Amino acid sequence: MESMRFAASVLEYLALAFLFVLGLMLVVAAVLFVVDRLQTSDAVRRNYPVIGRFRRLFTVLGEFFRQYFFAMDREELPFNRAQREWVTGAASGHGNTVAFGSTRNLGVVGTPIFVNAAFPPLEGQFAHTDPMVIGPDAKQPYVAKSIFNISGMSFGALSRPAVQALSRGAHEAGIWMNTGEGGLSPFHLEGGADIVFQIGTAKYGVRDGDGKLSDAKLREVAAHPQVKMFEIKLAQGAKPGKGGILPAEKVTAEIAAIRGIKEGVSSISPNRHIEVDDFGDLLDLVCHIRAVTGKPVGFKTVVGAPEALRVLFELIQGRGPDDAPDFITIDGGEGGTGAAPMPLMDLVGMPIREALPLVADLRAEFGLRDRIRLIASGKLVNPGDIAWALCAGADFVTSARGFMFSLGCIQALKCNRNTCPTGITTHDPRFQRGLVPEQKYKKVAAYAHSIVHEVETIAHSVGVSEPRQMRRHHVRLVQDNGRSVPMDQVYLRYNPLAGS
Repeated sequence: MESMRFAASVLEYLALAFLFVLGLMLVVAAVLFVVDRLQTSDAVRRNYPVIGRFRRLFTVLGEFFRQYFFAMDREELPFNRAQREWVTGAASGHGNTVAFGSTRNLGVVGTPIFVNAAFPPLEGQFAHTDPMVIGPDAKQPYVAKSIFNISGMSFGALSRPAVQALSRGAHEAGIWMNTGEGGLSPFHLEGGADIVFQIGTAKYGVRDGDGKLSDAKLREVAAHPQVKMFEIKLAQGAKPGKGGILPAEKVTAEIAAIRGIKEGVSSISPNRHIEVDDFGDLLDLVCHIRAVTGKPVGFKTVVGAPEALRVLFELIQGRGPDDAPDFITIDGGEGGTGAAPMPLMDLVGMPIREALPLVADLRAEFGLRDRIRLIASGKLVNPGDIAWALCAGADFVTSARGFMFSLGCIQALKCNRNTCPTGITTHDPRFQRGLVPEQKYKKVAAYAHSIVHEVETIAHSVGVSEPRQMRRHHVRLVQDNGRSVPMDQVYLRYNPLAGS
């Protein structure tokens, strides 16, 4: 009897709680109904009060559901699940073998197919990729050990633990780390990695009180033994013709001090170097920085039209190889960044698949292959990408987003909101806590090692002993008729030296 009374009491309380919650929901719905009817900024909510709010909710959640439930392995952009999973597996040190068959659609136009040799070299004939000298005529040339390195990502755009993990991982893997345009932080240096200092249009870290290039600060940066080269950033793939954007919420006191800017104020770089009006000015700047620092100097750019770069190479030919840049980094129009206008990210700049061979051909045409090193950048994260770039003419490949994936990036697309859930692109301590540099640096190094190992495997398969011996005839590209043709034939359409 007592148990029945207790059960009845529980049911009575539950019924009252249900009625209370229902009443509260009705009150909230009524308030929202009035608010939606009276507001004038959203036509859907005004015409469909309360219910219209679900449209925005479903739009936001749609991004999540597409990524995890509906998109196939090869469908997502900018990077699909298959690409990300390969990096995750490589960074974890696990085997990346697959079963049953490839999920890649080999009929997509432009798909590279590497030409296997009938009689590849035996294992005893394999060779690791040799180091390569950059800037042989500089006072302090740089002997770069690896074909695969970390592209420019600024402290500020990246969090402290992300930079710390990348620095330690780069040192472990024997690769270089580009600072990005945000200056040199203690966290870049603490891991012991080789550093490429990038000079952006705002001259962060090497600017005087007026925002101009300071020779004294250049010497101060160059005095660090870890700083091996300087890269002048003309443009990057995601926003050619537009300067860097660092939202105010990311400009902490620490970042402001490193960059030489005001705390808590959005930092927007000029869209180009104000003292560089033409290629003659660019070569003057390259020579000046090289003379001040004693270290190799190059520049990073996005190709708009090959005719413009031909002017550069003709100028170098006229002035002599001593005035040439030590390296050129080519970023494809498909390159990424934390924040950029959509029209620039989507529509401006030649893709790396077209730009790289064109620049390589110009370098060969003017006899500068041994003087100017070519670095490829722009959405190159998997072994096939890196192998293709080497075949196309690159001496090195750099990646930013590949290394972000190795840190645990889940492509949440929140880089510009300071709410990155993996702690990579945020300065919120709550999210940064999830990224532990003491563990993540191992994944950075493992990813770099895996890339090099797999690219060497491709090289051996096509019949050469190491990756830099690969040439364009080792690759076939799928055409619109579904058939593949040798890569050197494709680029012969543009330049008769393309097969060199």
